[in-house]
Amino acid sequence: MTTKYTEDHEWITVDGNVATVGITHHAQDALGDVVFVELPEVGKAFAQKDVAGVVESVKAAADVYMPVSGTVTEVNEALRADPALANSDPLGAGWFFKVQLSDASQVDALLDKTAYDAFAANN
Repeated sequence: MTTKYTEDHEWITVDGNVATVGITHHAQDALGDVVFVELPEVGKAFAQKDVAGVVESVKAAADVYMPVSGTVTEVNEALRADPALANSDPLGAGWFFKVQLSDASQVDALLDKTAYDAFAANN
């Protein structure tokens, strides 16, 4: 499995042709306590960088962008029931959705952990 990051502070872990997407520690730190998430519809196709969801906190609301083109295959119902999972375990139980990749080569253009950490430190 490969984990990559976007400049919009999403992470994506790829396993075969399916990827799991969520928000990074940096994003949840900036947002504060997450109180609501809007998840995409299963079966809906998105292009890379389309808005796929929304995360709302006590401080702000932010769009969740699709890191790669693909079709949503699953959403995290546990996150919908308990949005605080995005704060307590953003890289684990707080994942947002899974997507069937339509162009796996898009993953290669995303940031690795070192590049993302450097980007996040300056933004």
